[in-house]
Amino acid sequence: MKMETVSDKPVGVFDSGMGGLTVAHAIKQILPNEKIIYFGDTAHLPYGDKSKESIIHYSSEITRFLLQNNCKVVLMACNSASAVAFDEVNKELGQEVIILNVIDPVVKYLEKFYSHGKIGIIGTKATINSGTYGSRIKKVCPDLDVVSMAAPLFVPMIEEGFIFDDISNAIIRSYMSKPLLKDINALILGCTHYPIIKNQINKYFDFEVDIIDSAKIVALELKALLSEKKLLNQGVSVDYEFYVSDFTDNFEKIAQMFFEGSVNLHKSDLWR
Repeated sequence: MKMETVSDKPVGVFDSGMGGLTVAHAIKQILPNEKIIYFGDTAHLPYGDKSKESIIHYSSEITRFLLQNNCKVVLMACNSASAVAFDEVNKELGQEVIILNVIDPVVKYLEKFYSHGKIGIIGTKATINSGTYGSRIKKVCPDLDVVSMAAPLFVPMIEEGFIFDDISNAIIRSYMSKPLLKDINALILGCTHYPIIKNQINKYFDFEVDIIDSAKIVALELKALLSEKKLLNQGVSVDYEFYVSDFTDNFEKIAQMFFEGSVNLHKSDLWR
């Protein structure tokens, strides 16, 4: 019987709900040999309106859970957690496992492809109020005009299944028509839920704005890191495990859509 090596271990991914599935799906496409353990903290979503202390606590406990499940790397597939909790969780647990966030890879992307122009950022209140995106972007791209706007209705709208309908289109128009976003060259979807409505946002701007979806960018960054650390899984025995802190019908539907077929969903309340 073959002994498990570090490279055989799974990649841990977590988010406040189903949004991080967009990142997990990108990992599946770009790193098809990697096992994935996904945790959606559906009992506490959205993180965007939670206190900094709560987000740090949830993120720390979920990271511990993924560590206990033998993950070789943990990806915070949540912009609110990445903006508010990454430094604290990395300081606390980073010596035990590699921890990644979804903001730094997007900043690297902008540094590579944008030096001038106007960039819009939309996200949850926690992400936008933290100022993390804006400060990190201005540090590497000082000539960019960066504007940020919270879009707090998007996450509950998506989690409740209001997608591709008149309700979602009306909410998207309401946010995207704000004067702050006028004449932007690119729009960062600063929440991993938002790629689910990327096409509708793209359509609002008549496909003339670069809609920056972090999922593929983050998956490519993960691939580069695993390759550098010689941690790429070379095997063919791929497995996906999904955990939630509370069952929701829409989570299972979206997971089945991204992972093509039946999904084995487990409930694990880490705070009981």
